[in-house]
Order: sequence, then C-alpha cells, then structure tokens
Amino acid sequence: MSEKPRRAPTGAAVLQPQITAAVTAAVMEELATNGYARVSMEAVAKRAGVGKSALYRRWPSKQDMVVAVLGEFSVELAEFADTGALRTDLMAALELLHTWLTHPRMAAILPDLTAEAGRNPVLAQAVRTTIGQPRRALGMRLLQRAVERGELPADTDVEMALDLLAGPLFWRLSVRHAEAEPDYLDRLADHLLRALGAR
Repeated sequence: MSEKPRRAPTGAAVLQPQITAAVTAAVMEELATNGYARVSMEAVAKRAGVGKSALYRRWPSKQDMVVAVLGEFSVELAEFADTGALRTDLMAALELLHTWLTHPRMAAILPDLTAEAGRNPVLAQAVRTTIGQPRRALGMRLLQRAVERGELPADTDVEMALDLLAGPLFWRLSVRHAEAEPDYLDRLADHLLRALGAR
C-alpha cells in the first residue's frame, strides 16, 4: 500500500517575501513620519495593506517589529569592505556611515529613536543588541585587520577607536545638522589615521 503524500500542518504560517517587504517599508515610513511613540501595529498594517495577523506572525510586539526592521537595514549598511589597506577601508566605512545617516528615512528616525531609547531602557537595550553591537562587531573586524597588517599598533584601544570612527560624522550630521562637504570624508579619514597612530 503506497503512502499518502503528507500535507502541510493546518495553520502553518507561510511568510511571503512580498508581504514582508511591504511591511518593512511601512514600518520605516511610519517611524519617519510619526516617530516611535506614535507607531502602532494597526497603522503599519494599514499602510502596508495587510491584516494585523501578518505582523504578529513575524513579530510579537511593536518594539520587536521596529528593532528587527531597523536592525536589518542598519547592519546591511555596515558591511565594511576589506580593501587591503586601512585608509581605503576607513573611507569605505565612512561612506557607508554617511549613507546610513543621510538616508531620507533614517535621518528622521535616528534622532527620534535615540531620544525614545533615553526614556525607555528596554528599547535602549534592544537597539544596542540588534543594531549597535552587530555594527560595532563589523567595525572591530576592520580595526583588527589593520592591527594584523601592522598598520595600527598592537595595543590599539579598539573600543575607543570605534567611538572615534563613528562620533564625528554622527555629531556633524545628526546633532549639528551640518553638511558634509565633498572633501569632508577624506579630511576626516586623515584625522582619524593620525588620532589612531596609524603607521
């Protein structure tokens, strides 16, 4: 007697990529337009043209949804190239950081999310874990490669160096809201190399 083909379990969730993409775009738009505090699962579902169940199949809460969407977008823009030399690695990293900070939606989302995280320790921890730590891990690899090539001293304070790499551009673009002139990243890379004691 031949076996009957097995059926997928009733009610098994099938996450369709086009729905995930629509929801992701809706989350980014809601955050940029209304800010974290006013984002709701209902508003995101309506903007994406899906039912709320499509969101809850992917994330258990608003915070999980927001952090997951921002994490995926943000970590993608921290995949720093290995060019074989510290200065060109730095330039590639600074260009990606500039792209992230000046992205039309992130430029609106990041200041609001930073302020909200200051009031909400649980959100702050989720942002650190999902966005901050993965981005810093990628930056750490960039610096460790430079140490291995002998371009940075073996005793380089990597944690301090990571703050130094991201701080000036974040301060200029997100805090001061100043432009980065065409040669700004080049000049910043030169300053960073001197500050890091590059050989």
